[in-house]
Amino acid sequence: MTSVLPVVPTAPDAETAELPAIIGGSVLESDEVSAWFGSHKVLAGISLKMEAGQVTALIGPSGCGKSTFLRILNRMHELVPSASLAGRVLLDDDDIYEPVRRITDTRKRIGMVFQKPNPFPAMSIAENVTAGLKLTGTRVRGGERTALIEECLTKAGLWKEVKDRLNSPGGALSGGQQQRLCIARSLAVRPDVLLMDEPCSALDPTSTRRIEETIHELRREVTIVIVTHNMQQAARVSQTCAFFLAEQGTPGVIVEAGETKKIFSTPEDPRTADYVEGRFG
Repeated sequence: MTSVLPVVPTAPDAETAELPAIIGGSVLESDEVSAWFGSHKVLAGISLKMEAGQVTALIGPSGCGKSTFLRILNRMHELVPSASLAGRVLLDDDDIYEPVRRITDTRKRIGMVFQKPNPFPAMSIAENVTAGLKLTGTRVRGGERTALIEECLTKAGLWKEVKDRLNSPGGALSGGQQQRLCIARSLAVRPDVLLMDEPCSALDPTSTRRIEETIHELRREVTIVIVTHNMQQAARVSQTCAFFLAEQGTPGVIVEAGETKKIFSTPEDPRTADYVEGRFG
């Protein structure tokens, strides 16, 4: 069965583009993860391995638990008073939910970029980049701080656009620039994993292309997990893909996961084929 979705050439092809050797990143794995809000079960038995040096795309219709799963991966789920979960989340084989592990340490290693850009409007561009260092108690000296700001903005594809106005408010940037600033802020604490919850949904095509190019470059250094409703984007940026589905009020499950090329060209489950070919969702 062949997908009818075209692969739009707005970013390097995730399957074929040449990429330098992996520098960093960690293996992130969920083991039989289930989740509830109060008595309402929203996820059931989610097991998924997210490899270092790869982009894993989470796809599926709205309401199937993709964003909830993403928040479980860096312990944001537990911020909801009624939330609970079962199962394990392993970062390089260590369970991030073990009682001895501090939440701040987990979020330092597993960063998050949200759907809506959220720079700190009262802070300058430079201050936004280093904001996470204060939260994690990381100290950097003046010269190191300057170099870190340039490094992170460069990795986020923003340095050339803002290098002459680092003291300007971060909130004055365009939407696409703000999203890349948020990526730079996440990178400043040296995460092993970067989670992205529909990072391009509110952006124009040009900004989307820049974000996708940034994702392509970053996977050399961090493991990336992205939630997207854009099937063409999933095909462009990811190497592996997991299709989530919640049917008739049942909790969300993974119907099928594997290499992105296979998921889009020869899926094993007819529900996967129906979704990626646009027959529902």
